[in-house]
Amino acid sequence: MSTEMSFSSSSFIRFFSELGIEDIPLVGGKNASLGEMYQSLVPQGVPIPNGFAITSAAYRAILDENDLWTKLHEVLDPLDAESTQDLQRRGAQARDLIYNAKLPDELYKEMVSAYEVLISEYGQHISLAVRSSATAEDLPTASFAGQQDTYLNISGLAAYVDACKHCFASLFTDRAIHYRIDQGFGHFDVALSIGVQLMVRSDIAASGVMFSIDTETGFKDVVLITGAYGLGENVVQGAVDPDEFYVHKPTFNKGFRGVVKRHLGAKKIKMIYATDTNRRQPVRNVPTSMAERRSFCITDQEALSLADYAIKIEKYYSEKAGTERPMDMEWAKDGVTGDLFVVQARPETVASQRKGSILERYELTGAPSTPIAVGRSVGSKVVSGRARVISSVEFLHEFQEGEILISDITTPDWEPVMKKAAALVTNRGGRTCHAAIIARELGIPAVVGTGKGTELIKTGQLLTVSCAEGDEGRVYEGEVPYKIIQTDLESLERPKTEVMMNLGNPELSFQLNSIPNDGIGLARMEFIINNSIQAHPQALLNPQLVSSEKERSKVEALIEGFDDGEHYFVQKLSEGIGTIASGFYPKPVVMRLSDFKSNEYSALIGGSDFEAKEENPMIGFRGASRYNDAEYKASFALECKAIKRVREVMGLDNVIIMVPFCRRLDEAKSVIDNLAENGLVRGVNGLKVYMMVEIPNNVLLIDDFAAYFDGFSIGTNDLTQLVLGVDRDSEKVAFDYDERDPGVKKMVLMAIEGAHRHGKHISICGQAPSDYPEFAEFLVKAGIDAMSLNPDSVLKTLPVVLRAEQRYQSAKEELNLPVDNFGISG
Repeated sequence: MSTEMSFSSSSFIRFFSELGIEDIPLVGGKNASLGEMYQSLVPQGVPIPNGFAITSAAYRAILDENDLWTKLHEVLDPLDAESTQDLQRRGAQARDLIYNAKLPDELYKEMVSAYEVLISEYGQHISLAVRSSATAEDLPTASFAGQQDTYLNISGLAAYVDACKHCFASLFTDRAIHYRIDQGFGHFDVALSIGVQLMVRSDIAASGVMFSIDTETGFKDVVLITGAYGLGENVVQGAVDPDEFYVHKPTFNKGFRGVVKRHLGAKKIKMIYATDTNRRQPVRNVPTSMAERRSFCITDQEALSLADYAIKIEKYYSEKAGTERPMDMEWAKDGVTGDLFVVQARPETVASQRKGSILERYELTGAPSTPIAVGRSVGSKVVSGRARVISSVEFLHEFQEGEILISDITTPDWEPVMKKAAALVTNRGGRTCHAAIIARELGIPAVVGTGKGTELIKTGQLLTVSCAEGDEGRVYEGEVPYKIIQTDLESLERPKTEVMMNLGNPELSFQLNSIPNDGIGLARMEFIINNSIQAHPQALLNPQLVSSEKERSKVEALIEGFDDGEHYFVQKLSEGIGTIASGFYPKPVVMRLSDFKSNEYSALIGGSDFEAKEENPMIGFRGASRYNDAEYKASFALECKAIKRVREVMGLDNVIIMVPFCRRLDEAKSVIDNLAENGLVRGVNGLKVYMMVEIPNNVLLIDDFAAYFDGFSIGTNDLTQLVLGVDRDSEKVAFDYDERDPGVKKMVLMAIEGAHRHGKHISICGQAPSDYPEFAEFLVKAGIDAMSLNPDSVLKTLPVVLRAEQRYQSAKEELNLPVDNFGISG
């Protein structure tokens, strides 16, 4: 607007419309980025609230006018940075010097004029957010997250000026002083600018933080959105366990609009405007209602809109930088208009900075006990150490280097001791809170949002903090053994034989993606059902038929907040499948339809009312026989709806369906027909359907089964059981169970030859190649197209496969060798 332009020649004020990223030395990264977005991204549909920056020249003018340079040196030069008490004392002295300093007349005049411009545009009723923006802040290599202060809901000229003075003084908060020392920045090389921005009324709606990268694994193909009710400071500072949404960027860019994964946070408090507007910080926290806690703070459509903004922002900054530039953004929803806004954006500074070709994975090797505390994992490391419970900042001096810090939350004031901690455990907070950001930057594991960690853990207790088991971070009592696996990916040669992975836990998808792989050869649907859904599908469809009142109550509790049990099942299952598929997109992900046995289904909530007791469930009512059963048909339809949602709404068409335990040809035909009735038509939209080869009849009739399926996967676990007549669950005959038996190997060879006769892809997904290198070598010689291995076996099996390929060169040529050359007989 024209009134803004009157400040273009000012040393002290710049409106966002006058700023670009090149102005970081003048207004800091935060304000420069807001100006860049306001000019370039608002026209692209990214909404940014208007505002202006008070420049770093203003900060220097205050110091010049009041002769503070020498006085600040006298305060800060003798600082003992390792003494918490000395840091607190000198920080307070520095802040007092700046806050009590007189504002230069010209600066004050221009501050008032800029304030009046916003008032004239939006009206006297508006409130402002006054935020610090250090001139060394929000650079790609250092976050400076939360080092200086922010003031919200500032109304009136006097409150605005007072908030700005406090903001200038906050360049010398204890945490900011210590952080600069750690990062190698001189105290007098950094200046402070202030961003003054129209306040979005998120106090009566929601707000949060989003990243255009997965913050834990560095996986770049997703947008992570976190949010909670009220003003965003609670999310930033970790005072709440927020909601989470993941959106897959490659399929979003193709026009698909589906949330891949979500987590419902507790959101026990929300920050709202206080009624006492005379206070310098007129906001307060109030409890949320039970209805708010049980509901997501934004809709899926709003999450998708935010993802759209995040993708546009990342694209813009990446093109400008000439390299990939993942971004860290803050958003807010206006409760009056319902509009969404981006209120900050800066480069992401941790996950995107990981470099090098060494893949490092942590893995527990001992059997841990039940965890003492569970929360959201930050990072992927494992650490053991003694606990130190800190209840407030006054006890920080008690913390000893190498201890595990246990607290309700960690505020920026705690950073001087956080750098000494082996790990962090907090009661509150989500994976984008301040504590999580600093933990990542320090390279230490953290478990946030445990709820009662400070009550369950005692100072001096020996703990193991594990963030190596997926999204769920766990705190175990005692020292649990673990190992660190390092692999130089640059020197790792890949074989021609496809090496895929077996995977059940969706939470590991983004992490395991970094292991060299050709996709997922076996994704176990029953893992998702068991861990995420927990209840029998028929119990969810018919809770009134669950005879146990206790079990029925559990079912009803699970589906609370959903339209019904069907909606609950389909959403949970589709998000589990979608998370795996997005983690490996566009590589194939072979999703096996549920293969619970009757005894396993009975163990699910409400399951005993719908399952008959079988003497030998291993060869009973399982696999394809269930899908074609009249009573189970409605439950199978739920699985189909979930897969359909993944492929057609999320756009993850890399999902291949696999049918387990298909005994006979007419059963195969019925399953294909059943899939089609549920909207999954083989060949339509590239849909492939594979079959597990795990029954001798599958091998003997493989030429006939090939007419119904696009590929096969040999399940050596069941095939060995049925070829040798050994119940693999029986300890008594366990010694007779061996996949390397000549009869089993002959069946495997016949299956490979049969599949290749019809040009069908064939892989193996059993345990044998993971456990026995000689079996992997046999498979290469037999001409297998792919091996699907347990993730922990991939790196050790790759060289075995390579050596076998070098030995046999062309597997197809070798198939003409006598049978005993395969080690099948003799």
